[in-house]
Amino acid sequence: MVICAYSLHRLEILTHAVAAVHDQLREGDELLVVIDHNQQLLDAARTALADGSQPLRVIPNENQRGLSGARNAGIAASRGELIAFLDDDAVPRAGWLQQLTEPFADPDVIGTGGVAAPAWEAQPPRWLPEEFLWVVGCSYRGLPETPAQIRNPIGANMAFRRSTISRAGGFTDGIGRVGRTPLGCEETEFAIRAARTTGGHIMQEPAATVDHLVTIDRVSPRYFFRRCWAEGISKAVVSKLAGNGAATASERGYTTRTLPAGVVAGLRDGLRGDHAGFMRAGAIVSGLAVTVAGYCRGSVSTLRSHGGQPHA
Repeated sequence: MVICAYSLHRLEILTHAVAAVHDQLREGDELLVVIDHNQQLLDAARTALADGSQPLRVIPNENQRGLSGARNAGIAASRGELIAFLDDDAVPRAGWLQQLTEPFADPDVIGTGGVAAPAWEAQPPRWLPEEFLWVVGCSYRGLPETPAQIRNPIGANMAFRRSTISRAGGFTDGIGRVGRTPLGCEETEFAIRAARTTGGHIMQEPAATVDHLVTIDRVSPRYFFRRCWAEGISKAVVSKLAGNGAATASERGYTTRTLPAGVVAGLRDGLRGDHAGFMRAGAIVSGLAVTVAGYCRGSVSTLRSHGGQPHA
């Protein structure tokens, strides 16, 4: 188990996450908390967590700052054949670890992903559509609701074989969240690369659920559009590394089926008296537009940095 942390403000929920994971560990399992370039948090976490009674190590990320570097540090320091990853603000429910790892009984399964259910710090905004819960780091409407093969898992709740990571390489620096900068898609790029390298596949296991904290600062329209813009830019970077077809394969079905259905549902709710339905429909349209704009902006930057040559 690898949990990456960067903010002292999350120490309390990190403690809850560690306790919940500890209750599910089996004989021989280990838990690593990787602190991303924050000495104050490193000292506090070692004091709060490493009490000698748990199979736990708290280590610093000595790689490049960011989530990718921290995950790679956890991989390098771990010994298990299966490596599960959890966000520092996600608390697993009972049975989570067993459900997340059961699909690995199939040798063709190289990775698994579970559900990140929103744990709202404040009342969730009525304008926020469930189709866009990825904006706040949670599972969204449109994902499989039964076990199914997927392109990539959600980063807050996933696991991979060590052998897969060794063959494909670790997470790519320069992609993903650095501190509070809301970039992402590092798990998307890695999952595409891992599947290509090994020929295996990744399974979604909806029963493996964690409660992912959504703080009040993440439910504003400003954060919504900032995150959509960053997602578009991140997808452009992944397209450069993995190819446009693989990088946007899942998104094509999402934008042609899931989002139109969401708009229709929002308008229908609005006409039936739920005026927030109109806002949800508008959020879907505007959120998609901003994401596409971010993708175009990121694509232009990528072309310029490579002398105008497109990536195959």
